[in-house]
Amino acid sequence: MKLNYVLFILACLSATTLFAQPCPPGCPDIVPIDGGISLLVAAGVAYGAKKVHERKKKAQ
Repeated sequence: MKLNYVLFILACLSATTLFAQPCPPGCPDIVPIDGGISLLVAAGVAYGAKKVHERKKKAQ
């Protein structure tokens, strides 16, 4: 079991550098963040609020 964890960690660390395709000339050097990130953050906040509400309700 420990060997599986060690191999998993080594596999994750071996791919530390990834390169994207070069930007064409005249292209700005910014990365657009689309609405997907904000939806994931909102879902995480909602899930956390639900868990806090459930924990407070159980404690009463």
